[in-house]
Amino acid sequence: MARRLEDARILMYSHDTFGLGHLRRCRAIAHALVEDYRGLNILIISGATIAGAFDYRARVDFVKIPSVIKLRNGEYTSLASHIDLHETLKMRESSIRHTAETFQPDIFIVDKEPMGLKGEVEDTLAYLKARGTVLVLGLREVMDAPHLLEAEWKRNGIMQKIDQYYDSVWVYGPPDFYDPLIGLDVPVSLRRKMDFVGFLQRSVSKGKTSINARKDNYLLVTTGGGGDGSDLVHDVMNAYEADPTLTQKALVVLGPYMPAAERAKLVQKGEAIPYIEVIEFDNHMEELIDGATGVVAMGGYNTYCEILSFDKPALIVPRVKPREEQLLRAKRASELGLVDMLLPEQSVDPIVMAEALKRLPSRLPPSKSGSNMHLEGLDHISQTVGRWIDGRGSHLALVGAE
Repeated sequence: MARRLEDARILMYSHDTFGLGHLRRCRAIAHALVEDYRGLNILIISGATIAGAFDYRARVDFVKIPSVIKLRNGEYTSLASHIDLHETLKMRESSIRHTAETFQPDIFIVDKEPMGLKGEVEDTLAYLKARGTVLVLGLREVMDAPHLLEAEWKRNGIMQKIDQYYDSVWVYGPPDFYDPLIGLDVPVSLRRKMDFVGFLQRSVSKGKTSINARKDNYLLVTTGGGGDGSDLVHDVMNAYEADPTLTQKALVVLGPYMPAAERAKLVQKGEAIPYIEVIEFDNHMEELIDGATGVVAMGGYNTYCEILSFDKPALIVPRVKPREEQLLRAKRASELGLVDMLLPEQSVDPIVMAEALKRLPSRLPPSKSGSNMHLEGLDHISQTVGRWIDGRGSHLALVGAE
């Protein structure tokens, strides 16, 4: 039974420059919270070009800020090529600040980028802190290789700023899986603010059904947003072409950010393989994962949570650059026996990939690995938010006592 909170407001920020991970994580948290608390309103600020392609529950809405895209070399550019990056960032910064001033949130949750893209949220953090909003930084359980994260954060004095502005840091995983700040010099005061909430459990939305839902026995091949997923899809298709005994049906989802030329090439290649069906995008991925016999993926955060939530045998081929996040997650999950893993240099061999695909349907699901999957993140967040909002008059004291 949902509890009622009188006009409580949560603002969330998701910078979204590459892929769908940040927006999908924010949306999962928002949906869980409005389900638990009537009277709670949540607004998500998102830079995702396709933020509007997803459905949102009542009392969850989004504000779209101008999109900036991340290039493969890690640099950024405006999606609207006629607008200078500097101007785009200025528009984003003022939209974020204006939204915060108008919405007046009780809690502000920032996803992954502590000061926002190129520092665009710092001004808003200072404003909200002065008016007593609870400020939360949400981090994936794996951020990046320590030397890469440290170099990025040192340049901009991020560690001190997190400690200065944020009341709480939620880590979206359990403490015994991975520590996102491992190998970094973390102040004791910041360590005290860290709360390892557990993985964010996913479920299939009631009522809405995917037009691609199937009843047969299939492997799902997904690359998340798809911006850098074409290599994995080529590897899977090459395995089918090389091994005639590989007759397991596969549903391949390319992802909305896959470049058009790559997409056309893969659609054409897939048409020649009788066991493969290729689709471009589905905004109900949970249903497709739930229905699959096994999952082949790059292992971004959301897909990993879905693999655990729906207890699916999985083969992970992680991205290894420019960030090592997927590689570190896949290695750790593979060590714990939760998934199978191939490195990109292994999956490019069609015979190796074919063998891995043939093994997948009979692989034990993650729940049989002997490891606790720790899917309590959404429940933990919900309890924390309820406690803070109940004690709104003294909520900062409550936050400090976490």
